[in-house]
Amino acid sequence: MVFGCFVEVGRVPSISLGPHPGKLVGIVHAIAQNRAWADGPCSLVRRQVMPFKSMALTDFILNFPHGTGQRYFRQAWQKVGINTNWAATRWALQTETRYRKAEMTDFDHYKVRKPVDERNNHSGVWKTKTFFPHI
Repeated sequence: MVFGCFVEVGRVPSISLGPHPGKLVGIVHAIAQNRAWADGPCSLVRRQVMPFKSMALTDFILNFPHGTGQRYFRQAWQKVGINTNWAATRWALQTETRYRKAEMTDFDHYKVRKPVDERNNHSGVWKTKTFFPHI
């Protein structure tokens, strides 16, 4: 199968490294072979030069002219509904779950684990004489 997700103007990658991991940006201009001018209007990432190795390309593409301004870029972003489409993907759900688990405290882990332990206890069924008649 041929790889079909290429770097192009309008492609929407997810940031994987740096100060904004997990946020979405849009490629406005490919500056060189290893970096692009990216902007994240709804993810609060300012327009800046980003290396391709810190981006993970998604399947979303915006349609706007090369090197467009921020206002027109924001309109194109909202017209396609990138944020709602992204929230429905499995990738976004896994990323959200990973960050939520990383922020959990010990007590939160305990609250999550306690019902599982109670369910695994089988409500004392193993302690009855039907399973252990010699008791």
